[in-house]
Amino acid sequence: MQYPFPRRQALALLLAATLAPAAMAQGKYPEKPVTFIVPFAAGSATDQLARALGQSITEQTKQAVVVENKAGASGMPAAQSAARSAPDGYTVLITTNTTHAANEHLYKKMPYDPVKDFAPVTGLGKGGQVMVVNAASPYKSVADVLNAAKKNPGKLTFGSGSSSSRMAGEMLKQLAGVDILHVPYKSNPLGITDLLGGQIDLMITDTSTGVPQVKAGKLRALGYSTQKRSAQLPDVPTLDEAGVKGYDMGYWFAAYVPANTPAPVVARLNELLHTAVKSAAAKTFFDTAGSEPWTTTPDELAKFQAAETQKWGKVIKAAGIEAE
Repeated sequence: MQYPFPRRQALALLLAATLAPAAMAQGKYPEKPVTFIVPFAAGSATDQLARALGQSITEQTKQAVVVENKAGASGMPAAQSAARSAPDGYTVLITTNTTHAANEHLYKKMPYDPVKDFAPVTGLGKGGQVMVVNAASPYKSVADVLNAAKKNPGKLTFGSGSSSSRMAGEMLKQLAGVDILHVPYKSNPLGITDLLGGQIDLMITDTSTGVPQVKAGKLRALGYSTQKRSAQLPDVPTLDEAGVKGYDMGYWFAAYVPANTPAPVVARLNELLHTAVKSAAAKTFFDTAGSEPWTTTPDELAKFQAAETQKWGKVIKAAGIEAE
């Protein structure tokens, strides 16, 4: 067979033709508005971060970013919706360890697979949680709460609107050897509303939801969930310091797209989000929320997610939680 070009040149042209559509896809994306699906209610930490990132991506691309909140059922409806979306990069799940590390250990049946149904894009941030009670509560310290719980098993209540928040409460019960009744909510802000209204006794919630109420004098902060104190609440001891030895429970944010999204689109979105995490709007969020920016490659996020899934499984099993 005769080639109109030397064999090497012909192969080069073939390779260029093969890569051209992918390069074009990466270069042109996005050409229309992008939807960020958030598994929690407006005002939650994930929602606040998604809106800050969306603002930056709009500034970078001149394309609108629409934030769609699908709260409830520990983020499963949101994850399912994102997984079933077209794999074109125009639907992005901005989520947490709730949907992509904890849920598979908490539910026997899920409407999505956190690994097979998604392509990882990048990590976005990490943070801790704060244990809070109503400012009018008689509990002035972690020790006060634990003493009350030991005297009246099952009488105190803790609310949670995410798997991170729930597991924070379950870990408290496990390590402190107390019985506190769990009250579930669709999102942490809804739990905070009932805490302010006196319907529940305490929450261990993300700082972006809890700290503003603490600074407004409506809630009292008793302890912080990681081994390092919060820069926002330097006078608040960690739960470990407050007597719950070994306590350490944080959370993370990450971005995913539906499986089979073209690699060039994933790469372009990764690039846009890395820039967005460094934006002024995102910095305001991280400073306010007491969280830290955290970015990864898609492969790094996949490996991190696998390790976190194993970690959460151990915590949930140790807490004696049966999958629903």
